[in-house]
Amino acid sequence: QVQLVESGGGLVQAGDSLGLSCAASGRTFLFSQYAMGWFRQAPGKEREFVAAISWSAGNTYYVDSVKDRFTISRDNAKNTVYLQMDSLKPEDTAVYYCAAQWMGSRFTSAVNYAYWGQGTQVTVSS
Repeated sequence: QVQLVESGGGLVQAGDSLGLSCAASGRTFLFSQYAMGWFRQAPGKEREFVAAISWSAGNTYYVDSVKDRFTISRDNAKNTVYLQMDSLKPEDTAVYYCAAQWMGSRFTSAVNYAYWGQGTQVTVSS
């Protein structure tokens, strides 16, 4: 059984920063072999790709709307992936989900991720 647990969401004002964490666990889950992604879903909208980091941490990917504001990173020793969000905007308001893809390289499509967290709410007020 694989578990992904997000934390760090909350209510902030536009221009503020917020850091999300996603801790992975599972008896046979080798975190270092999984590419990790962050997705978000705003009310009435489809889930969208936000950022991803390769299993080797050698490559990172971002949706254009968050480039230069968000930073994804991972700590394989702690089985944790992070999303640092700076210069937040009201349009960043959504539930943020982390997801895991085994040795994957197709980062932007949700269907390629086998495991998902329950999500954490991020609300940015104007």
